[in-house]
Amino acid sequence: MCGICGFTWKDDGLIRRMADTIAHRGPDQHAYYVDDRVSLGHRRLSIIDLSEHGRQPMGNEDGTIQIVFNGEIYNFLELREDLLRKGHTFASHCDTEVIIHGYEEYGIDVLARLRGMFAFALWDKRTGQMLVARDRIGIKPLYYHNANGRLAFASEIKALLQADSVPRTLNHQALFDYIGFEFVPAPETMFQDIHKLPAGHYLLREADGTIQVKPYWDLSLRPANPPLTFDDAVGRLRELLDATTKSHLMSDVPLGVFLSGGLDSSTLVAMMRRYITGPLRTFTIGYEDKSFSELDYAKQVSDLFGTEHHVLMIEDLTADYVERALYHLDEPMTDLSAVPLFLVCRKAKEFVTVCLSGEGGDELFAGYDRFKASRLNRAYNTIPGPLRRNLIAPLIARLPDQAQKKGAINMLKRFSEGAALPAEGEHLRWQYFSNAQQDAALFSPALRARVATDRFRLIRAAMARCDATDAVNREVYLDTRFMMTESVLMKVDKMSMASSVEVRVPFLDHVLVEFCGSLPGDWKLKGMDTKHILRTALDGILPPNIVRRGKQGYSLPVKHLLRGRLKDYMTGLLSDSPLIRENMNPAFINQLIREHSAMTHNHNHVLWALMNAAIWHNRFLA
Repeated sequence: MCGICGFTWKDDGLIRRMADTIAHRGPDQHAYYVDDRVSLGHRRLSIIDLSEHGRQPMGNEDGTIQIVFNGEIYNFLELREDLLRKGHTFASHCDTEVIIHGYEEYGIDVLARLRGMFAFALWDKRTGQMLVARDRIGIKPLYYHNANGRLAFASEIKALLQADSVPRTLNHQALFDYIGFEFVPAPETMFQDIHKLPAGHYLLREADGTIQVKPYWDLSLRPANPPLTFDDAVGRLRELLDATTKSHLMSDVPLGVFLSGGLDSSTLVAMMRRYITGPLRTFTIGYEDKSFSELDYAKQVSDLFGTEHHVLMIEDLTADYVERALYHLDEPMTDLSAVPLFLVCRKAKEFVTVCLSGEGGDELFAGYDRFKASRLNRAYNTIPGPLRRNLIAPLIARLPDQAQKKGAINMLKRFSEGAALPAEGEHLRWQYFSNAQQDAALFSPALRARVATDRFRLIRAAMARCDATDAVNREVYLDTRFMMTESVLMKVDKMSMASSVEVRVPFLDHVLVEFCGSLPGDWKLKGMDTKHILRTALDGILPPNIVRRGKQGYSLPVKHLLRGRLKDYMTGLLSDSPLIRENMNPAFINQLIREHSAMTHNHNHVLWALMNAAIWHNRFLA
């Protein structure tokens, strides 16, 4: 796990400044490669082959190929053996080198042979081509700026901003999209001229300066051929979970696991314990409010598998933590678990360098409440439209917000809000936190005039690539290929690397992802039973109450914080922000604050999104 950066011109000072900016991603080693046409920088967090042989930028035997690489290739030993048989010579025992020799052997097609998480840039001095690639799922980030025939790239935006040629300009369209989705969908960023390389894509820069960005993988959800029986699929799923977790344990440094007490993280602990006979460290977060906390479940799993359990109680969150976390995110991203993850990664770093985490399980197996809401909506739609719009929805809207995290009233209000949005939003309607009325009241006329206000145009574009034939799998595709990468996975990468911790996500091994994609949607969401096939596979491996419990997560109790210790901070931040004054309606925002404080409504999502945008603007653009 590392930080990479580079550009297609010579500048020794700039490449060092860029690399220094992301030193937190790789505090163990740093090095540079500079010739007349390119500059490459690398910050290394040593995980595999801790010797000097693993130093990057790394070259082939004659130095005509140079690479900077971030990530892990879990099948590198098999690839290495294959390349040795073909006559290649290796100078190290690290996974980076297999990409170099794999490229020599297979060219761009080496991407199809890599099993892991990665972002890399490979400079071919012989052809003058630069190959920049991101893993299939998008576990590792990669940003780039291209103008006037000059390409610059980096693991984090803040490194790109070290170059004077990279402008700091607000992307108004991204701001509009962000408020609803709570993240900026790829390939855009909140900076007008900086882009994300989408997951499963590569960028090829030719010697003449032209670039092309192309996909090399997408998730297919076509049914398995020949089809499996449910029992056979359960057996195969157990095998893949076991093998994938085992492959993610390769490390020359201490490792642990984030244990929330939920199904996915508990699964990892159970699988890891099969291969780790000594101490196994687990880390979890707790809150005073029991409705936001899963401590009892995490302790149960820890006791069952004999882990060395570490609990971080979050009792006093300050604005400083919020601002530090957002600095590492590079752009606003409103996942309510970002700050807790930032804090627990700092705690984990005291004991380990690598942690496994359960991200991806909810996306692959339809584990979120929004999947259930989508199914319930089919029954709700049998009620005549005028009755829904004119009687039921207004009555539900008048219900006061409840203090607990979920609860029947809070979930009913959220369901009603999502159901009122256009059906083309698919199940992400219940994860979208705006509507036409709010957009008109919140955004200035000038901003609305310069952006596309069709909020679900991006979902339509994503669904045009989807080959699923059933409703649940269509929604699984949206979660894995549209939402997860630039929200959940971006959060995990940035919050962990801020403390120089590598997080691995075994559920997102692409072989496991492809297998899950071939399964019928009704095996994932059976009636209202989310993750049905995963729960079945874990019967007898985990306790019944862990296997059958619903989704909770360890999100921050933001709605309470904005009514309490962060209220004054929020009010001052939003009233003073030039981003808010220039692009929003301050009077409407004050109304949202009053309604939220009075508990007549829960506006925590939009208020938190505005706060994050204001903090980001102050830090990067003001």
